Amino acid sequence: MPDGDAGPEDTAETAAAPFPYSLMLRTAAEEFDMSRLKGKVLLIVNTAGGCEFSGQYGSMEKLYRRYLTRGFTVLAFPSDDFGKEPDDDAAIAASVVEKYGVTFPVFSKTSVKGGKKHPLFQWLTDRSTNPDFGGKIAWNFNKFLVSRSGEVIARFGSRDDPEDGMIVEMVEEALQDAVME
Repeated sequence: MPDGDAGPEDTAETAAAPFPYSLMLRTAAEEFDMSRLKGKVLLIVNTAGGCEFSGQYGSMEKLYRRYLTRGFTVLAFPSDDFGKEPDDDAAIAASVVEKYGVTFPVFSKTSVKGGKKHPLFQWLTDRSTNPDFGGKIAWNFNKFLVSRSGEVIARFGSRDDPEDGMIVEMVEEALQDAVME
């Protein structure tokens, strides 16, 4: 299949695949154990500093600060898959702090499409429990909302600002849900 997408034969097997909390990822500064996010509501975003939507970093930070104490976090995954993130990890991290005051985790550059698609984005696009939320990432600033129980409960496109009413409403609703163990 193009871009490493799962074929129809994979759908039943992978539809119920659990969130990949076992992944060890890297930010510009440290190793990051995804298991520490169990029980949290996550907004996972593929980002790029040179993209016309990069101002959403500011909205992501506001949303993060608003709900941090209630078990919410934003995870930014810079990607140059669309030619809009030429900087290295250290420069990206410094830039988003300087320009937008970002305090949520910003990971090392990550491929979100094609044959080198990172396993997290493979799961997000192909192993979602709801097929409406799967599919290829076509541009920067796609947003995946993941519940406390590790299910993708919504996906938003590049033009959907994190402070838009629908995103805020869905985050609030997800934060009300208990952790399913």
